[in-house]
Parts: sequence; structure tokens; C-alpha cells
Amino acid sequence: MKEFVTVAALTDVPPGVTKTVDVQGIWIALSNVDGTLFAVDNTCPHAGGPLGEGKLKDSIIECPWHGWKFDLRTGQRVNNPNFTVACCDVRVVDGQIQIKLPEHLE
Repeated sequence: MKEFVTVAALTDVPPGVTKTVDVQGIWIALSNVDGTLFAVDNTCPHAGGPLGEGKLKDSIIECPWHGWKFDLRTGQRVNNPNFTVACCDVRVVDGQIQIKLPEHLE
């Protein structure tokens, strides 16, 4: 069973920012959308692009390689929900951001 792992201070990821973090060997895109934190697999399912380097607008992140857009709330591709990125549980404890990987993401 996966456990929560501390990955960053809350002050390191201000609103409007996406940061790439390593969680137990898996790269995760961690985004702050108006004070709400979201964490998804950093790898775009299209061609492996780094989502954490993409543009963030509201709860949508855009892959910098080919423009695929994903809703951070669901992990689904905006124009085709059959394509998804894994979403992680996120919490803040004493000002520290913690992420828990989903069971299938290893």
C-alpha cells in the first residue's frame, strides 16, 4: 500500500505554478490552481511529453510537445476523455505538501 510522501513546502508551489516532483521514483506534475493542489503523472500518454513543463490555465494543463490538454481534476484529456493521466491524492500537513501515488502507478 502506498503512503503519503512529503514532496515540497506549500510556499514552493504558489497559485498558478506547476512544479515537477519525484515521488518514490515517479515524476509527478504538482499544480496549484487558485490554492487547490493537484498532482498527476508527469508523462503525457500521447508521446511522453513532460506535463509539468506545460501551460497551466485554470484546472487545465497543456502538454508542451503536442498541445494535448488534461483536466487536473479528473486526469481526462479535454477533447477525448478516453485518454487519461493518473491523478494522485494530495494533502498539506504543517505547510508541507504530501502526495500519495495511486496503486496502479509504480
